[in-house]
Amino acid sequence: MSKTIHTPGLVQVDDHSASSSTFVVEPLHSGYGMTLGNSIRRVLLSSISGAAVTSFKIEGATHEFTTVHGVKEDVVDIMLNLKGIRFRVYGDEPQQVRIVKSGKGAVTAKDIQVNADVEVVNPEHVIATLDDDKAKFVVDLVVETGRGYRTVEEGATKKASDYVALDAVFSPVLRVRYKVENTRVGQMTDLDKLLITIETDGTITPRDAFEEAAAILVNQYTALAGKTRVESTEVAPFGAAAGGARLGDDNGDEPAALNTSIEDLNLSARTTNALVNNDIHSIKDLFSLSDAELRDLKGFGSKALDEVKEKLAELEL
Repeated sequence: MSKTIHTPGLVQVDDHSASSSTFVVEPLHSGYGMTLGNSIRRVLLSSISGAAVTSFKIEGATHEFTTVHGVKEDVVDIMLNLKGIRFRVYGDEPQQVRIVKSGKGAVTAKDIQVNADVEVVNPEHVIATLDDDKAKFVVDLVVETGRGYRTVEEGATKKASDYVALDAVFSPVLRVRYKVENTRVGQMTDLDKLLITIETDGTITPRDAFEEAAAILVNQYTALAGKTRVESTEVAPFGAAAGGARLGDDNGDEPAALNTSIEDLNLSARTTNALVNNDIHSIKDLFSLSDAELRDLKGFGSKALDEVKEKLAELEL
C-alpha cells in the first residue's frame, strides 16, 4: 500500500443537458469514493444556495383556506403551484414581485412582474386558471434566497401581518446519484473512481453546484485541520486531462493576455465595479477563483459571471 494519499482530479464532465451532468473524479484512495461521494451528495441536496417564494398575498383572499372569485383553483392549490416557480435572485435582500392578470386563461410564471434583481427560469409554469372574463387576479409575492429547507414557522417571523407564509425549499439541486468503480495508477490497482450525476432545476448549472458543494466541504475541513498537512500525490488537473483552458504556453510562460486589466474588458459598469471592489484587477486574478467563489463575491452574481465567461470566450481564454 502507498504511504501517500492520492489527491484526486476532476478528469471528465459529461453534460447530458443544461441541467444534468456526470462528473468523474479519480484516482481516490481506497474507500474514499464512498466517503467523498456521500459527503458531496449530502451537501448538494441540503446546502446549495437558491431562491423561493416565502410568502404571498392574494387580493380578495383573507386566509389560505378560501376560494378566489373567478379562479378555478382554491388558495391551497395556488400555494402548491407557487412553490414550483424557479427564480434566480441577484442579491441577498428579499424581493417583492407582483402578478396582475385579467380575463379568462391560465396565469403562468411569465406573468410575474419582476425587477432587475429577479429572473424567472420556468416562465411556462402554471400558477392558476381564470374561468371568468371579468375576473382579476392580483398576487404579491416575496422571494428570498437561502439554503436547504425553511418551515412555515421559521418564515412566519419575517412576513408582514397580511401575508401568508410558505415553507420554502431553496435548494436548486433536484437529484444526485453516485457510484464508485475501480481504477488504477501504475501498479496500484485498489484505487477508486467516483462518478456523480447532478440534476438541477435550471437556476444553477450542475458544474457550479458541484464546485459550490466542494468549496463548502473545503471550508468545513480546513477549519478543523489547523496547520496540519498530510503528504499527497498530485494528479493532472481537469484542464489538462479534458481539454480545459491552459494558463501558459508550451514553455510554461504566462500569456500576456492574463495581465489585461479588468477595466479594459469592456464589461458592464456594475460587473467591473464588483470585480474591482473585490480586488480583482486582471484576468489572471479571475482565473485564480472558481465559479462558486466568484459568485460569492459581494455584489457579483450569476448574471455577472455569465457576462465574464462570454468575454473570456471572445478572447479565447
